Amino acid sequence: MGEACVVNASPLIFLARGGHLDLLKIFGGTVSVPQTVADEIGRRGAADPAARALAETLWLDVVANESVPQQVVAWTLGPGESSVLAVALARRGSRALIDDLAGRRCAAALGVPVAGTLGIVLRARRAGLIPAARPVLEDLVAGGMYLSRDVLDRGLALVGE
Repeated sequence: MGEACVVNASPLIFLARGGHLDLLKIFGGTVSVPQTVADEIGRRGAADPAARALAETLWLDVVANESVPQQVVAWTLGPGESSVLAVALARRGSRALIDDLAGRRCAAALGVPVAGTLGIVLRARRAGLIPAARPVLEDLVAGGMYLSRDVLDRGLALVGE
């Protein structure tokens, strides 16, 4: 069995918007969405690609929120990042999928494996799930995901593009 993941709103939103939601399967385990994150996405409306994906994608598992531990509360993260980290901590070995820098730093400080949307795409490219990362990343950027040119170029260099 693969690595279980707990995903925040931004990777779901950007991957769904770009038609690349299946890349979340790269980790090979369950993909959990805390109820707080599901509620945030649901407020976007039924026509939103991420809200539709959450309602229609059977392998996305909406899970109950866990109590947010004090060591996460101390980072004053948003509710989505906090709930993702609480679930990941409760489910030892789960990877947190978070784009927010403070959330990623908190995960690292707490020993929670973490990846962002860029890392998901690069991992999919390394695994041969996609033939090239550049077109996928350009789709995501066109769909509103912010990546500086420097970060984009450094990421692509990691996969030989």
